[in-house]
Amino acid sequence: MLDLNADVGTLTAQLVDIESVSGGERPLADAIEARLGGLDHLTVRRDGDAIVARTELGRDRRVVVAGHIDTVPVVDNVPSRRDGERLYGCGASDMKSGVAVQLKLAHSLPAPAHDVSYVFYDCEEVDAERNGLRRLARDHPAWLAGDFAVLMEPTGGAIEGGCQGTMRVEVTARGERAHSARAWMGRNAIHEAGRVLDVLRAYTPRRPEVEGLTFHEGLNAVFVSGGVAGNVIPDECAVTVNYRFAPDLTPEEAETHLRELFDGFEVRVTDAAPPARPGLDHPAAAEFVRSAGGGAARAKLGWTDVARMSQLGVPAVNYGPGDPTLAHTRDEYVDLALVVEAERRMLGWLSGAGAADA
Repeated sequence: MLDLNADVGTLTAQLVDIESVSGGERPLADAIEARLGGLDHLTVRRDGDAIVARTELGRDRRVVVAGHIDTVPVVDNVPSRRDGERLYGCGASDMKSGVAVQLKLAHSLPAPAHDVSYVFYDCEEVDAERNGLRRLARDHPAWLAGDFAVLMEPTGGAIEGGCQGTMRVEVTARGERAHSARAWMGRNAIHEAGRVLDVLRAYTPRRPEVEGLTFHEGLNAVFVSGGVAGNVIPDECAVTVNYRFAPDLTPEEAETHLRELFDGFEVRVTDAAPPARPGLDHPAAAEFVRSAGGGAARAKLGWTDVARMSQLGVPAVNYGPGDPTLAHTRDEYVDLALVVEAERRMLGWLSGAGAADA
């Protein structure tokens, strides 16, 4: 049983100790549902292993505070262990420390200044088709309705606005097969693919400013496949390219850009996820940045589920105590001081007191 009366660091350790690799979240989802379901000020709903707990106070504004409860596979890093002010364990940074903050807020704040929907969802660390927030958005969009959302992804305690989009394409070079002893009778597709690499080497990523935040794009080869046999000139070579694009572009514009860059080659989109604009000019977002971030925010350079919230018309930011550079590592840990600070700032914001008074 989770102890929501414990301090947020102890609660983080309890969460880490309940193994919840993607697809195996049920024991943790059961524990969260049991604890929140006993609180009179919350209405708790469940879909699969996703839990949504909502206040129903009739406030003028509703905010969503969301986090995923799954982790990557365990590598001898469960149960948790504490070393001074660091808590080690699978998911400590990504993102059970953020989930601990959510649970403490849900437990300790029966009458927040805004109505709050606390969302705990499954399968974020695996294929997008399995993502619990995606499923909720499809099957229960009203459960995610709000004026503003905070995704408690690891950000090291900084507020990160929006997120970049991501697209993967296969760029295929064609040649003509021949015996390698008579190479002049064919055309080597792997050699032809060198022109794709030339484009990538010469490419200067954009650093556009979007709503006051500076994003840094990236365009990189991530796979190369080609070849038939050790004595055959290959007639096909494919380079998989990943484009991380800023939220001033739509996926359609990103695809057009890539097709123009690789003109003369076959280009096939294999995966894409849209970006999210920062939306920090929304009154609820601006209030959050002033209260929890001291007036400062930076761009999110990866992709997160803020994009899903944006598609629902809910502006969202990333804010959590974990360190994103430690996510998915064997020695993953979280600084407990940052977890305490995140709880303080979130409590100040949701109570209407401001972080300094929390």
